[in-house]
Amino acid sequence: MPARETIVLPPNHAGIFEAARILREGGLAAFPTETVYGLGANATDGRAVAGIFEAKDRPRFNPLIVHVANLEAASEIALVEGDALRLAQAFWPGPLSLVLPLRPEAGLSDLVTAGLSTVAVRVPDLALARALLAEARVPVAAPSANRSGRISPT
Repeated sequence: MPARETIVLPPNHAGIFEAARILREGGLAAFPTETVYGLGANATDGRAVAGIFEAKDRPRFNPLIVHVANLEAASEIALVEGDALRLAQAFWPGPLSLVLPLRPEAGLSDLVTAGLSTVAVRVPDLALARALLAEARVPVAAPSANRSGRISPT
């Protein structure tokens, strides 16, 4: 994947709109959560997800966390039931990732899950992150925005 120009967008509606467009169109976007900055890509776009692995120099056997705007969006890609549902209702939005059975119809790139039948899902608490995820209207694979093995940016 060829390098693209890095642009810094303002943390307002226009910036969120543009970052969401970039994600939907297969680009990468770094965005804050309440814990670290994530490097995001449309989790249903294999080429975009491959861009995360390339940018981070991350091994492809290492699955990615998928960020979504709410519990409903999480339920579209994973089976959220029983104890997992109770945990999600209690702690989402927030810094909790749940590893859940992947819905076969979710349409996520195999790179996201490293070919596993589970997926890590998170609904971040930061309003800016949730606004971006809602505007993007796609699940966003987003590990921390650092080179693999380096300290995560906070």
